Amino acid sequence: MSTQSTTGPTEETTVAAEQASENLDDVLPHRRRALRKKLSAAGPDGTPTVVIPPDASSLLTTSSAAASSSLKRSMLAFLSLSKPRLTALIVLTTMTSYALFPVDPLLASPAAPTLSALTLVYLTAGTALSSASANALNMAFEPAFDAQMSRTKNRPLVRGLLSKPQAIGFAALAGSLGVAALHIGVNPTVAALGALNIFLYAGVYTPMKRISITNTWIGAIVGGIPPLMGWAAAAGSTATEGTALELLSHPGGWLLASLLFAWQFPHFNALSWTIREEYKAAGYRMMAWVNPALNGRVALRYSVLFFPICFGLWWYGVTDPGFVVTSSVVNAWLTREAWRFYKYGGEKGRARGLFWASVWHLPLLLVLAMAHKEGIWRGVYEKFWVKPAEDEGEWEDEEEGEEEEQEEQATPLTAVTRAVQVVPIKR
Repeated sequence: MSTQSTTGPTEETTVAAEQASENLDDVLPHRRRALRKKLSAAGPDGTPTVVIPPDASSLLTTSSAAASSSLKRSMLAFLSLSKPRLTALIVLTTMTSYALFPVDPLLASPAAPTLSALTLVYLTAGTALSSASANALNMAFEPAFDAQMSRTKNRPLVRGLLSKPQAIGFAALAGSLGVAALHIGVNPTVAALGALNIFLYAGVYTPMKRISITNTWIGAIVGGIPPLMGWAAAAGSTATEGTALELLSHPGGWLLASLLFAWQFPHFNALSWTIREEYKAAGYRMMAWVNPALNGRVALRYSVLFFPICFGLWWYGVTDPGFVVTSSVVNAWLTREAWRFYKYGGEKGRARGLFWASVWHLPLLLVLAMAHKEGIWRGVYEKFWVKPAEDEGEWEDEEEGEEEEQEEQATPLTAVTRAVQVVPIKR
């Protein structure tokens, strides 16, 4: 009887799957693909399994292994060390913060813009190199653990495409060049923040993943520092003393950092829940399996936090009032998915729903912030619909010049009279 009870559900699942396969022809064409995907994703017990797509590093590693040229193989392997998608996200948040810095209209002009394009180039390159350094060190310290997880087992050190000394050497070179670029082309404060982030990610977050669930909060701090870097870079263009206290004194930079800090939790908590058993087997201390209830609460808590953060961006003059309205729509969507994730504990596809909501939430929020930057629409209005003050001044000068010409023509002896008055009389 025990054998029958053990195999019963599996047999029923198999029969149901066969019946569903037979009924594919009866399903509408646009529904067939979804049904096939659902059937192929079903596990042996009939429950759907979530497959995490490979990250950019894994895809580049696959391309590197298949490359025929040794040079191309090495370049792709080293590029995969940088975690390109993560690095691109970090650079994007840094650039957005730089662009959102409120510039005083009295200090800016089309002829001499306050925000320098060259500074932005140095900021972008330095941030990308610093991020690549931190990511390479992360991979160099964890090849044995990466090999135990489906999401990371295809990384270059696990596949043997690069050695640990090569990864550390790449990280040292990229980090040195990145921090140097930030120091020379931006300012020392931004360079210090870049170096601090390399240390926090590789030296604190990476080992703490195997010690305590607080690693998630450390990782969130790492994610919040790039917006501070962008803000400090923009503030340096108008600073008088250039100290770190002056560059980071405006609340706007800290609000943008808080936005990225809060975003880490709904995003990573949903992602980690889908592969919680792999984290557990590899020895990583993640909330998803150590304390699943806390995992859901934290994701919901920080999703709600977006509302006051976006309100603060308007309150302190970074965005206009419209941002409070439009951002609330996007934040409400994320909060709804976070509530469902918390309510069902990640089951019924709620983890996947929250994960994809977080993936879209951040770029949408950054685009909205850029579109609602304080003064941007006023500048557009003044450019196309308001008569410039400079033109009015020029017209006034022209009118005064015409009046003077008319006076001189009416009194031709005026100039002679003035000359006589100037010449002294000799006695």
